[in-house]
Amino acid sequence: MAKADNKKIIAAWVAAFNRRDADEMAGFYAEDAVNHQVAQDPVKGRAAIRRMFAEEFAAADMVCLVENIFQDGDWAMLEWKDPLGLRGCGFFQLKDGKIVFQRGYWDKLSFLRQHGLPIK
Repeated sequence: MAKADNKKIIAAWVAAFNRRDADEMAGFYAEDAVNHQVAQDPVKGRAAIRRMFAEEFAAADMVCLVENIFQDGDWAMLEWKDPLGLRGCGFFQLKDGKIVFQRGYWDKLSFLRQHGLPIK
């Protein structure tokens, strides 16, 4: 896919996230992709990323509301919020239409409290 499609890919990623579909989510990533949510350890590989999403969808009712999607070359940036007031952003490096690297910034403590999850 052309670089111009990166914003559309991230919009489709958000739609799959909001459907809570871990299998579909995994399909957006390259086989050796890395997803690093800075509040957690990096997750390496498509299969591990799929497991991460499946576990997170089972633990909490998450919704991603897009505020902005930007693009610069191979990178797409997502600014988001959720219905409970949490805000964050994600940076996605894409190659050949697949996410090869993702970094996300959000407040883990607020997330855990909002969802009644144990604070780790």
